Amino acid sequence: MKLVDTNIPEVKLVQLTLHHDARGFFCEHYTQAMDEALGVHFVQDNHSRSLPGVLRGIHYQHTPAQGKLVSATRGRVLDVAVDLRKDSPTYKQHVAHELSDMNGLLLWIPPGFGHGFCVLGDEPADVLYKVTSGYNAKGEGGIRYDDPELSVPWPLENPILSDRDKALPSLANTVIPA
Repeated sequence: MKLVDTNIPEVKLVQLTLHHDARGFFCEHYTQAMDEALGVHFVQDNHSRSLPGVLRGIHYQHTPAQGKLVSATRGRVLDVAVDLRKDSPTYKQHVAHELSDMNGLLLWIPPGFGHGFCVLGDEPADVLYKVTSGYNAKGEGGIRYDDPELSVPWPLENPILSDRDKALPSLANTVIPA
């Protein structure tokens, strides 16, 4: 495992070591060394399956603040982290990387960031994410995926969205607790 810097210092790519042979590959998808390297403790794993054309997000949890280590265990996704920390020099900036079941990349998204992803290609995608705090429905929020203030270059013209994501407000109409 190797940590790789992104354009936002707190967001990291985690490069797994893939051991390939004629049968496929093997890797250690998670080890306690990841907790230590990122300075966190993961408490829960979440798993979602999304069909081609689906976009999920941009979601965040503020109470308790939640960090995520995101991977694609099937298919390919464009995974996006958006800095929602108002006092940050990278406020409203984003990091976007392709995660797939074959590239050995995970994305560390620290607390204070929004998260979204869309499925790339014609196959479903399974996304597994380890989180640093449990889910709290009263402490969650979201921002429209296509908010012009965020300028995320989603590669889908007409994504499939949940009713919840269709109703999310713009950043300008969102109050994010500190």
